[in-house]
Amino acid sequence: MKLDLYTRGLQHWQGRPEWFFNREHTDTYEQWYEGRYKRAEIWQKKVIGGLISKDTRVKTLLEFGCGTTRFTRWWKNIGIEAMGADISPLMLGQGVRLFDGDLVLADSHHMPFKDQTFDALAFITTFEYYRDPIQVIRESARVAKYGIVFGMMNRNSPKVVRRRIQQAFGKNPFYVTATFYTPDMLMAKIHEALKGRDYSIEWTCTGLPKWFPVQQWSVPVGDFFGLHVKFNDVQP
Repeated sequence: MKLDLYTRGLQHWQGRPEWFFNREHTDTYEQWYEGRYKRAEIWQKKVIGGLISKDTRVKTLLEFGCGTTRFTRWWKNIGIEAMGADISPLMLGQGVRLFDGDLVLADSHHMPFKDQTFDALAFITTFEYYRDPIQVIRESARVAKYGIVFGMMNRNSPKVVRRRIQQAFGKNPFYVTATFYTPDMLMAKIHEALKGRDYSIEWTCTGLPKWFPVQQWSVPVGDFFGLHVKFNDVQP
């Protein structure tokens, strides 16, 4: 009963309704990855893992917007100890049954952690939903010691057009409040938020058609891109 009351109170988080406070969607979230999005997930993990693994300083990580812990459960496969956080108790209610690590109910705009608690911080297809991305990046840079990794739905993708058409006909509730970024758009936000810091950025795209001759490239086109911000002004 208390959980239901809490969830109803959050349904207009950031002043708007969000799909991840709707049990109809959260209870079936894992099924999406086990079905038509399985191939996409494999390539997304290759991209994200390839970027973050280059920084050998990273041993611990906080994934914000972890949802049902689909990716949170995977970080250990590349040698990183992960913890998850999410604003949705319904998503975490699924995740707690699937993940044997720690999970926290929290808002990414105000992270309940001390400075440099984790080596890195990750956002996997969740950063698109933040009303104040500058605040979220600054909070991430406070909590993460060595860097931030983003897994993003790319604005430079034919699928964005398809999603918007679906929404117009009431068929796709998942991206109504999402802001789709290109790598350049995200980097502009990062530069604004991290002004004065010494950091480097690397990104790569995937989510290309199955018939395409390559599945990952350094061209800003594809349904998904990974971007890693590495802090150079912090020593191990």
